[in-house]
Amino acid sequence: MADKIRPDGTGETGRGRQPDATIRDDELERRRRDLEASLATRRTDRLEGKDEAKAETGYGQALKLSSEFIAGVVVGVGLGWVIDRLAGTAPFGLIVGLLLGFGAGVLNVLRSSGQVAQFGQNGKPPAPKE
Repeated sequence: MADKIRPDGTGETGRGRQPDATIRDDELERRRRDLEASLATRRTDRLEGKDEAKAETGYGQALKLSSEFIAGVVVGVGLGWVIDRLAGTAPFGLIVGLLLGFGAGVLNVLRSSGQVAQFGQNGKPPAPKE
């Protein structure tokens, strides 16, 4: 261990002499500024022309879309089951609720992924985003 040379060039191990603190602080400050500048250019290259929503990871997007679909199906089945219990129409409410929930789930997924534009108050789709 004694043959290792310290970064300050003294060759001592243990505490030894410390380099001048002002030189070290200036060097660290310069390196920090260089790193910030490098990171700033990389971030703008990567996210240039993209929203925050488009920068999501693939797993996050998949989880979001699958939960949108499952929620639509579960709500449809739940409403169909409730209608069956109240009206006494054994399997038909559940079947209709399942089909409507499936359709609602697909529509939710298409809306979340941006494939279907939502209609505004006047019945016309909103202007396309650029």
